[in-house]
Amino acid sequence: MENKDFKMVAKTMYGLEDVLANEIEAIGGKNIEKLNRAVSFEGDMNMLYKANYLLRTAITILKPIYSFEANSDRELYDNIYKYKWEKLLNADGVLSIEPSVYSSIFTHSLYASQKTKDAICDRFRRMFNQRPNVSKEDPDLILNLHINENQVTVSLNSSGESLHKRNYRLRAEMAPINEVLAAGLIQLSGWQRDCNFFDPMCGSGTMVMEAAMYAYNIPAQYYRYDFAFKKWGDFSMPEFKRVRDEANKQIKEFDYEIWGSDISGAAIKTATENITNAKLHKDIELFRADIQEQNPPEGKTLIIMNPPYGQRIETDDLFNLYDLIGRVFKNKYSGNTAWVISSDLDAFKHIGLRPSQKITVYNSNLECRFCKYEIYEGSKKAKKQQE
Repeated sequence: MENKDFKMVAKTMYGLEDVLANEIEAIGGKNIEKLNRAVSFEGDMNMLYKANYLLRTAITILKPIYSFEANSDRELYDNIYKYKWEKLLNADGVLSIEPSVYSSIFTHSLYASQKTKDAICDRFRRMFNQRPNVSKEDPDLILNLHINENQVTVSLNSSGESLHKRNYRLRAEMAPINEVLAAGLIQLSGWQRDCNFFDPMCGSGTMVMEAAMYAYNIPAQYYRYDFAFKKWGDFSMPEFKRVRDEANKQIKEFDYEIWGSDISGAAIKTATENITNAKLHKDIELFRADIQEQNPPEGKTLIIMNPPYGQRIETDDLFNLYDLIGRVFKNKYSGNTAWVISSDLDAFKHIGLRPSQKITVYNSNLECRFCKYEIYEGSKKAKKQQE
């Protein structure tokens, strides 16, 4: 196993770069640099295992291995061809290429991917009279091809499938929130695991499950077994097991309540199945209730809510819904803090409270605001917020 440090890039979602950088620092990453929807850092293979197993807001962990300039298809082909791919992949292996191209020279990502594939396969044919198969199904090696104008970087995808796939969800209701985004919103809220947590529109249960995993310090990939790095030639199962076992020993108790409710019986059924699958059914309480019927847990409570936006879920009267959310906040949640994520900026105005903080994030391709509401005790103070 490689013991020396090397560069890694953890990809994430827009708006979560600071959160991810803090996570990487907490697990011992070095030379951390925030990028656009990504964070670069350095560490050894032990750190690569930790990054995949522990980081809640990472989508993929890449290991850059080869960079060069290419101003034409021929230069791309020639540079790829001369790399010693046989050190990473057997001639009878399976290769997958993920292109990410932002270039006026290479205008089609699939074409750039094809030229890369041709160069690698031609090298194997010349050396071994045999070439790897190229398939997204169960590959032995996943290459990330990133081209920014004439700058080409080839990286190994150490994660495989996106790390948002925690493997705890059996199924989902309509428009489920991405697990990485849910984890990121919890971090952005500043929750210190020092009070209750409540999601009054919990849907499939992603937000409350991510809250529970954070509250109990359960590693992000506790339920997942497959990582692309397990097929690398230098993979060390004993070292990965040490990383996993050490992280699992840090799971601890949580002294407060985690609640989720939803008006949809189908959503609560799905959330219950997912939570039971993750063995978190004793740690999360679920209720079927309209938002105006369900009271938050007793004591200080953080509320995070992902209501319908209008684009992803049709509602008869979106503005009335947000007006209702505001009235419920004032009538039932006084003395607590609530956060709401939505892409509908006009709908936000109908909450009738002035947010103390606004953060821009993306939910899939939708630009959203994540807004914080300090709900003061007493109707006079609440009314004053509306003015």
